[in-house]
Amino acid sequence: MKTIQSNIKKAKEYLDNKDCIAVPTETVYGLAGNAYSNIAIKKIYKLKKRPINNPLIVHYYNIDQLKKDCDLNDNFLKLYKKFSPGPITYVLKLKKNSKISKFVTNNKNTLAVRFPKHYLFRKLLKNLNYPLAAPSANISSGLSSVKVSDVQDEFGIKIKFILNGGKCKIGVESTILNLLEKPSILRYGGLDTSKIEKVLKKKLSIKTNTKQKISPGLFALHYSPGLPLRINVRTPHKHEAFVLIKKRKIKLKSYYYLSKTNNMNEAAKVLYSTLRKIKKDGFKKIAIERIPNRGLGKTINDRLKRASKY
Repeated sequence: MKTIQSNIKKAKEYLDNKDCIAVPTETVYGLAGNAYSNIAIKKIYKLKKRPINNPLIVHYYNIDQLKKDCDLNDNFLKLYKKFSPGPITYVLKLKKNSKISKFVTNNKNTLAVRFPKHYLFRKLLKNLNYPLAAPSANISSGLSSVKVSDVQDEFGIKIKFILNGGKCKIGVESTILNLLEKPSILRYGGLDTSKIEKVLKKKLSIKTNTKQKISPGLFALHYSPGLPLRINVRTPHKHEAFVLIKKRKIKLKSYYYLSKTNNMNEAAKVLYSTLRKIKKDGFKKIAIERIPNRGLGKTINDRLKRASKY
């Protein structure tokens, strides 16, 4: 317990000093900084080499904190009650008197907000008097980090502090929902969209390729392992690593499996780790078999489609 408290204290000191640090969430590790500070936000963009027109998600401890920055609506309140804290991000209208840095929002009057579930991140947020902008802790357009060693691989000594929360439970980023007008999905993620539809009692429109950049995850090239990647493959080429959705009896060094039994949650959890391992194992190309487009399979397919633009 003392170690946790001292790590939270250390994390807070860096953040109060307008530095950015890596934090654990239930989805992926984030690169966090004070969302009210232009200095901190500029450091995030520089460290990630992120395009300045790619907005950031801001993380809050609870709804009371959020009220200072955003207008709340009925759809948000229904979903917040059911799914937050958890792997869902809401795009809401930003209040005119909000202190959120203009660099967070790409000068827009909207804000992507989330309430993370990871106990360490929540403990940290509770100890701060400002929310945290925290995009995924990786170099822009690359694979997200799901454990401390991934963050270290990405940034080395450039990152001043990593709050170690173990391996992320979900392994892919949050689902992003635009709640400004008619609810729509901007990014598939760690929460199955069918669950959202059940709560709202309406079919959601899918706008994952919208040109209007009001949330992260909308760029064509994203989530790339830095290798050419082919999707929906039946037979791999020679020298390609072949990623399969479930275990087979075939035992080849070039075969990698995402799950034992076609389980989409299990596959999502190990997706980024598997792609990182393939690169470390020395392969120069990746082939991936067709992934069932159901549940988190939709999220996996979204990530692989964007990664294949390499």
